[in-house]
Amino acid sequence: MRLVAEQGLWTTGRPAAAPPAVAVLEVAGAVLAWTVDDPQTPVAVTFTDVAAADWLWRVLGETGHVSVVEALTGRPAHTAAALDLVDVEWAAAALAPLRRLALGHWLRRWWPASVRDGIAGLDAALLDVEIAALTAAAEEFFAGDTFDSDVAGLLEPHRPALAALLADGDPRVAALIASVADWVDLDEIPAQRRQQDYALAAGAAGAQRPGTVASGTASIPWSAVPPGVFDAAEDTVSWAVTATAGAVRVEMRAELIGPASGIPVRFDGADGVLDAQGRATIALPITESAAWDRDWSSAVIAVGDSAGPGDNREVRNRLRAFARARLAGPAPDAFLAEILAAESDY
Repeated sequence: MRLVAEQGLWTTGRPAAAPPAVAVLEVAGAVLAWTVDDPQTPVAVTFTDVAAADWLWRVLGETGHVSVVEALTGRPAHTAAALDLVDVEWAAAALAPLRRLALGHWLRRWWPASVRDGIAGLDAALLDVEIAALTAAAEEFFAGDTFDSDVAGLLEPHRPALAALLADGDPRVAALIASVADWVDLDEIPAQRRQQDYALAAGAAGAQRPGTVASGTASIPWSAVPPGVFDAAEDTVSWAVTATAGAVRVEMRAELIGPASGIPVRFDGADGVLDAQGRATIALPITESAAWDRDWSSAVIAVGDSAGPGDNREVRNRLRAFARARLAGPAPDAFLAEILAAESDY
């Protein structure tokens, strides 16, 4: 094993992919990361407190655990030198449950649900139940204050949805929910059959309206927006610049799978916010004549916050292929939410 100092922390020096192609799990004293669609890529480990990582013997053996602790204890992580630990290797089989748990967190944040692309969404409540069950089964890897260790916190927001899931009568669902019964109380919630969730996709723009100067489409980087709001396909934002009655405006419309109220948008330096249906109208500080003379093909369109450096169309296409393959499988490590999504008529 090679350990290198990066940004004040000791790491294994083999970085996984950047978001949205990375599955991450915070455990006691370390952060584990895997490239989500490449199971052959080794784990990337960043140690935040090696003394707290008392689970290392489970994945390195006792000798490996001692070697890592002795190598890093008291050694500041600002040195340029790398450390090579002989005969210290990660046990892939021991890490497999943690990789699956990291994958579950990736599914809840990055799963590319899309009406346009035909990628079914995952039931958020059911997915969180399985993540909670996996977290409880791996409790020896977590400290009480790690970000990914709060089983009850995962389940509490879903209590009504879990009662409705039980009412659907699927024995696979019932067995999964029963496995987390110690962390969530469903007795006081009246069970009722849930209705199918339907996408709120805005759909394609209508006929071009009078005064349209230019129109086009843009894509939304997944890392710029919250999960479960926008259709994850490409070119899902349509825009049209209009010039009428002395006013120049841009009308924007995003295709949705959930309400988009208050999410910021920017068009060529002018700011606005989306309404619940994914629409925004923004006044542009330009005259009508200048609007007609301008080449709008270079206009910069942004939705949400700044995108991460690893979030581009090529990566998103790769992750959509990954999602389709998991639904077509099912994959050996499939979550029940994925299996049910694959079984549904989407």
